Amino acid sequence: MNVQVRNAPSTAPRDEATEQFAADVLAGLAQQPKVLLPKYFYDAAGSQLFEEITVLPEYYPTRTELGILDSNAKAIAALIPKDAALIEFGAGSALKAKILLNAAPQIACYIPVDISAEFLAEEASRLTRDIPRVGVHPVAADFTQTFDLPAAARHRPRVGFFPGSTIGNFEPPAAKAVLRHAREILGPDALFIVGADRVKNEDTLRAAYNDAAGVTARFNLNLLVRINRELGGDFDPGAFRHFASYHRKLARIEMHLESRVRQTVRVLGETFEFAAGETLHTESSHKFTIESFTAMAAEAGWATAQVLSDGNDHFSVYVLRQD
Repeated sequence: MNVQVRNAPSTAPRDEATEQFAADVLAGLAQQPKVLLPKYFYDAAGSQLFEEITVLPEYYPTRTELGILDSNAKAIAALIPKDAALIEFGAGSALKAKILLNAAPQIACYIPVDISAEFLAEEASRLTRDIPRVGVHPVAADFTQTFDLPAAARHRPRVGFFPGSTIGNFEPPAAKAVLRHAREILGPDALFIVGADRVKNEDTLRAAYNDAAGVTARFNLNLLVRINRELGGDFDPGAFRHFASYHRKLARIEMHLESRVRQTVRVLGETFEFAAGETLHTESSHKFTIESFTAMAAEAGWATAQVLSDGNDHFSVYVLRQD
């Protein structure tokens, strides 16, 4: 069966960020196999859905990392210089940053950097109310690209913060590039605190990305809704299903959207054919051993000062220094 979805009006990109979104979507849909970049999950709706994912019983990474940060907050705080700027890459919710801000009163300002401007503004406003002594200076930007730090951070010691194992969403060469880019942004003598998920039991991994409540499925499918809204696409989300599987050789979870039927989709005037069963690869989440992560960090110019893990070795937080 061939399903032709109702045509939606084309929407011309209105700003640089939307133009880049359009270029990446069109390029990804033209590839074989088709791919979309996971950074585009995080519009306002996607950011909220991800916050719902973090409290699901199957999704261990957030609560495990929070436990590591809570247990080691004083030890981490002792490494942070006076009047430091805490710069969070891909900030999302400030829940984890609050642990460091509360433990280290010497932090003078907090700079959350995130691609979702609306969600970022809400979180920054909430944090300003909760911890008024800290100057909060949000930056709406793609942290993998060049961005300007606000004036409040320019002459302070800098501490980077990159929790959530977001580093695992990048292919290994790109992950090293992100670590090098952070090194340039943070400058000499900086600390970089990075959370990374660990290789573990495959059933635990698969369950974390295929939750029983279907929140991860809605999160994945919301990417199609965003394309429809912002790029004049005519995806029918009901004609796709979410699934996630573990690729043992590459040590990663892969998230896909599978076309339930043969169908034609249009985005910004371009036509893309999907066969029944064809998948759209939306995210990879690489898992690390301590050895594999520290080797990758070293190749990007970071020395590992400390490794902090939970009792089950499900997750680790790395304190890095410039090598």
